[in-house]
Amino acid sequence: MNLHYFIYGVYPYIALSVFLLGSLQRFDREQYTWKSDSSQLLSKANMRLGSNLFHIGILAIFAGHAVGLLTPHWVFAGLGVSDMAHQMVAIWAGTVFGAMCLIGGLILWVRRMFNARVSAASRGSDKFILTWLLITLMLGLSTIPVSIGHANHGNPSVMIALADWVQSIVYLHPNPALLDGVDTVFKIHLFFGMTVFLVFPFTRMVHVWSAPLGYVNRPYQIVRSKRKL
Repeated sequence: MNLHYFIYGVYPYIALSVFLLGSLQRFDREQYTWKSDSSQLLSKANMRLGSNLFHIGILAIFAGHAVGLLTPHWVFAGLGVSDMAHQMVAIWAGTVFGAMCLIGGLILWVRRMFNARVSAASRGSDKFILTWLLITLMLGLSTIPVSIGHANHGNPSVMIALADWVQSIVYLHPNPALLDGVDTVFKIHLFFGMTVFLVFPFTRMVHVWSAPLGYVNRPYQIVRSKRKL
């Protein structure tokens, strides 16, 4: 087994297994650590701006990756979306939301590293995961000029190869050979992205599982006044 096959044929399953089983075990054994550990009380400076930009950006990027890479090719074809149109949407959406996420992430990273109170209250895993996410994001943004170059030559083959590889992993018939002709920057980005899933259960990111999806439909809060009527 060569390194290429291990990273793109075996490592994805290691990362996903740790992601799922590690999250389950942490929820079962360490529920008091299952939280976002907000540091807003320690310092509010730039917190709202950085957090909003980062979270909107990263959620949009994740959704875009999920739809773009996991949707079978025939579905896009059936909807009349050509490969080049698909690639251009990915480029523009990745640029806009990637830039938002990067700006917000850098604000949070500077705050986490150089605000004395926030830094002192942070765990090593907090600083590590934010740094790793930013590196992963910057690698992803660095693929955009390469994708633009492919688009200018009317060549969507790399985008198709990436989608086919992701789907081969999901359908349990991994085919690392699909990535043989893919530019190195994409492969490095894939490795960093898979590692995010690997370390996920050991960081504050587990709070993603507890996203308050029912918040919009929450019942009204009844408040009683102390005044005598």
